[in-house]
Amino acid sequence: MLVEQFIVYLQAEKRFSALTVEAYRHDMEQFVAYLKSVYETDDLTQVKTTTVKSYIVHMKEEGLVNRSINRKISTLRTFYKYCLRENLIEKSPMTGIRALKQPKTLVKFVTETDIDKVSFGEGEDFATCRDRLLFELLYQTGMRQAELRGLKDSDVDIIGMQLKIHGKRNKDRFVPLSSEMIKLITQYQALRDATFETRADRLLLNDKGEETSPSFVYNKVHHLLEGVTSLKQKSPHVLRHTFATHLLDEGASLVAIQKLLGHQDLATTQIYAHNTIEQLKRSRSEE
Repeated sequence: MLVEQFIVYLQAEKRFSALTVEAYRHDMEQFVAYLKSVYETDDLTQVKTTTVKSYIVHMKEEGLVNRSINRKISTLRTFYKYCLRENLIEKSPMTGIRALKQPKTLVKFVTETDIDKVSFGEGEDFATCRDRLLFELLYQTGMRQAELRGLKDSDVDIIGMQLKIHGKRNKDRFVPLSSEMIKLITQYQALRDATFETRADRLLLNDKGEETSPSFVYNKVHHLLEGVTSLKQKSPHVLRHTFATHLLDEGASLVAIQKLLGHQDLATTQIYAHNTIEQLKRSRSEE
């Protein structure tokens, strides 16, 4: 099936993450289902631009927000680029299809005052030390939760005081570590190795000595931020936004932040500049 060939291409050549590939698969399956129900066909090579436009109207009528629709448009655009490359079509039906306008929203972040309120408890046990390290790595490096979960001991350079992060599309980047972070990591490693005779080959482990899951990381961050911030979203990604926003507030350049976050395009990093400008406007209006 053509969709399966496309998925293999995303995995083998584009090297997209498992979560991204699954999102692409879901988007393509939804589009095929639409073609079958409305046009009584599943031939993706015969799709016209008018068909794509009608699909966009259908999604709007179903109540999807523009952000979600734009993601599905992006999926189709990538798919038909693949079809062009494989000479399966002569012209892409995505020609002339533009992304829908989205309202500019400020990224959510935790203030420095609220970050200082986060409590890890007084214990020196494995779980307490692990939870603190998990939180501090997310906040002090801006890494994604998937990147955090993939960390191994070999990624920590104690002497060079830096951390190697395996990012999207198998691209590695290096972020500096403070002396306090190095101390926390070595303390955690000692507790971890004393706690588990056999364990998963990961820096951070769950309470059973196994690799952490996305829900495990999310729940830990949510618990630590609960009662500290009024933000509705208390996720690992909020700490990524917080890391970038605080760096910018301290005078770091967008280019430096781009490299630390692993953004391919500087335009993605510029959302934090917009965030800081809006904050400045509000503070001035309150004076």
